[in-house]
Amino acid sequence: MAALARPRDGRMIGGVCAALARRFGTSATTVRVIFLVSCLLPGPQFLLYLALWALLPGEKTRTAAW
Repeated sequence: MAALARPRDGRMIGGVCAALARRFGTSATTVRVIFLVSCLLPGPQFLLYLALWALLPGEKTRTAAW
């Protein structure tokens, strides 16, 4: 399993769904659809997304060695 970090590529809003997709080995589209469907149910899904957006670190970039 990959580390849980918001990727620079493949993100739409905050990169939370893309990070979860990488972590669990599925496509980002699948995680996005699951999230949208879950928003129809009562619960704190949107607040959880915002919390993950704020708490998950961004993916580190590689720096060129000169």
